Amino acid sequence: MNIPVQPDAPGMTSLTYEHGGNAVNIIKRNGKEVEYDGSKIIAAVEKANNEVSEKDQLLASQIRVVEEKVARKLKDLDHEAGVEEIQDYVIESIQEEGAFHVATIYTVYRYKRELVRKSNTTDDKILTLVEYDNEEVKEENSNKNPMVVSVQRDYVAGEVSRDLTDRLLLPHDVVEAHKAGIIHFHDSDYYVQHMYNCCLVNLEDMLQNGTVISDTMIEKPRSFLTACNIATQCIAQIASSQYGGQSISLAHLAPFVDISRQKYRRIVKREFEENGIPLDLEKIDAIAEHRTAEEIKQGVQTIQYQVTTLMTTNGQAPFITVFMYLDEAEEGQTREDLALVIEEMLKQRILGVKNEKGVYITPAFPKLIYVLDEDNITEGSKYWNLTMLAAKCTAKRMVPDYISAKKMREYKNGDVYPCMGCRSFLTPDRFSPEGEKRKYYGRFNQGVVTINLVDVACSSNRDMDKFWQILDERLELCHKALRCRHERLLGTTSDVAPILWQYGAISRLKKGEKIDKLLYGGYSTISLGYAGLYEMCMYMTGKSHTDPDTKPFALRVMQKLNDKCNEWKAAENIDYSVYGTPLESTTYKFSKVLQKRWGKIKDVTDHNYITNSYHVNVREKIDAFTKLKFESDFQKLSPGGAISYVEVPKMTDNIEAVLSVMKFIYENIMYAELNTKSDFCQCCGYDGEIQIVEDENGKLVWECPNCGNRDQNKMNVARRTCGYIGTNFWNQGRTQEIRERVLHL
Repeated sequence: MNIPVQPDAPGMTSLTYEHGGNAVNIIKRNGKEVEYDGSKIIAAVEKANNEVSEKDQLLASQIRVVEEKVARKLKDLDHEAGVEEIQDYVIESIQEEGAFHVATIYTVYRYKRELVRKSNTTDDKILTLVEYDNEEVKEENSNKNPMVVSVQRDYVAGEVSRDLTDRLLLPHDVVEAHKAGIIHFHDSDYYVQHMYNCCLVNLEDMLQNGTVISDTMIEKPRSFLTACNIATQCIAQIASSQYGGQSISLAHLAPFVDISRQKYRRIVKREFEENGIPLDLEKIDAIAEHRTAEEIKQGVQTIQYQVTTLMTTNGQAPFITVFMYLDEAEEGQTREDLALVIEEMLKQRILGVKNEKGVYITPAFPKLIYVLDEDNITEGSKYWNLTMLAAKCTAKRMVPDYISAKKMREYKNGDVYPCMGCRSFLTPDRFSPEGEKRKYYGRFNQGVVTINLVDVACSSNRDMDKFWQILDERLELCHKALRCRHERLLGTTSDVAPILWQYGAISRLKKGEKIDKLLYGGYSTISLGYAGLYEMCMYMTGKSHTDPDTKPFALRVMQKLNDKCNEWKAAENIDYSVYGTPLESTTYKFSKVLQKRWGKIKDVTDHNYITNSYHVNVREKIDAFTKLKFESDFQKLSPGGAISYVEVPKMTDNIEAVLSVMKFIYENIMYAELNTKSDFCQCCGYDGEIQIVEDENGKLVWECPNCGNRDQNKMNVARRTCGYIGTNFWNQGRTQEIRERVLHL
């Protein structure tokens, strides 16, 4: 739950109150979950009651009625209430008893306590972090373990940064809109520092021209294995200098395969000569090729295991995506070597990595993307064997995800390139001189602000004219917040992150040089995110956006977002772009604030999550092919970032079905993935799907269907939640969303 409770506010301390045999829990302001105690409500109301004249006082029986009303309301909720919500219920119940003077006294006390709290809330929240007592943070990020000290250190720093951001750096209206869930100002815990979001790493530049890591010169590698080692070191350094995802291309590593091959030919030839063996070039080449293959295996293993085991300064593995596109390498030996590297990458991912029990499981990183194109999409095509291997890998380990070169060329001015991290796409290159190679690697995203479309709809009260008016106002608020992100980066010198700005990951600026020129002219992007298109349509029209009558309205809203971005871009020469927000923990936050503001509206606010971006709602019955075809129209209008998925059962015995989906992706949609299942119970060895069930208190928990194990520390669960695979479990809202996903195949 995202709304905490302060212990010294009226009625907000932690004693027990039972309803129907089950304890009702509340969340304190510091994020700690405690059991509700009705006696505290009674004490708080009695205190306010004693402040008014006798004729305006509540009777003792009425005070008990006030508490009982609050308790009933809390019991009916499907989430743990926070302080503001409970206090609203107290005031509402007092007023229902006709004691308006008492309600006023209670409200004044509440306001005074709020002023006092502003001086120490951050301190209190930090203490709950280090004591592993903050329910909000425990499941805020499904790839961070909050028990680990490095994660706690990052969270502590984040709380301090967020506090400074809210009080000193952001405009008041932006802060209040973020707190209210009207917009989401992403990664505010990193805003104090001059950091950007995500990027495409120019690994080619760093490897071919050398780089510097921790003041140490790293020269051009002389073997494939060394190149892989350097790449992983670069990945770790880059991840510690930004807060979002990064992507590298295997095409930048492929040229080093032949360097190793030529090295082994020289070595083998020398071995023949030293041992008096007649020179046989065919045998020499065969031995050299065998040793090269072994080095490819070692190099890929280095990438997989180092990425999985590396921990950046924010206490998690780097959010890294590996791009596999055959046509990115020159035709000939380099492309054939790239095919060998891709093949090994897929084989090792199919195998997985070992958990603490020595059992192979699905790792979260690196995320893999495989590009479907003419030379690998049909049986008998040159690289069909790689596509078959990719299908087997998807069935077993949920990756790779798939980019259709055919559709991407349509959307991106003929270019094919990876997303930055899980889904954020650069705008097509508009700055390179005519005739030069188009530039994508070394570019980045400045940051994201997301608009809550569901709240826009609810605020309009189904008045279409008012809806468009409110949408305009909220978009301008997002624009203001995005300008804050942009201006926070203006004036940043290259010295803040030398690996990025001076040594090739992004650019080769001089020491002390400002990065400003990279913030304009389309070199970098900045993202207008959006969430809840489905719920917006349900509120405004009573129908899903999959309904033919409602789809035009949904597309019109999407076009409006694009029109605004184009308007801002034309005026400021900054590449604003519409971005399909992944909403990991924020889906829960948005749902809670919507319920608080508007109550529970069927199919709009009655779940603990809202739908990511343009996606078909997880509960809607639709087949895989219809879903992908439908969502393709929305991907076109989400140029700054989008990914579609289909939810499928275990597919290891049905590779043909996986291939049929892949072929459909190639013909119909730019970027999509298959969500398979990949779990393991450490108690009994079960390797099927771990289930989500309700415990005796109504909380959603994970349970092995074979042995009943519910200990999250003794199971490995991997689920796709926001483009990346998550392996560290999720908050109650996201868990409910995962539980309610229908199968599309």
